[in-house]
Amino acid sequence: MHKLMENIDQRLVDLLSRLAAGLDAPPGQRLRLEGLMEAARLVDVATETELRTLLESRYREAFGHSLEDDLGEDWRSFFPFPQIPAMARRAPVFPSTRDDL
Repeated sequence: MHKLMENIDQRLVDLLSRLAAGLDAPPGQRLRLEGLMEAARLVDVATETELRTLLESRYREAFGHSLEDDLGEDWRSFFPFPQIPAMARRAPVFPSTRDDL
């Protein structure tokens, strides 16, 4: 495997593992990874299809289900290459005041 692809793979594992554990992922981490994915495509290290397949595979390993399960079959239209759908879970929110005021 090309060194750039090894780096992309490891960063994907790190990012998705953090999110699957319920932790936040810094935006810079995701943005740098997206840039590396774009670079890999531009210098013909990998195709867009290969990179998407890697993303989908690592997502399934981290979360135990597919991107389609979480985002629907058309997730690619909302997250065009090289965007990574990496969002932290919503924090639980509890009202701080009563509703009857």
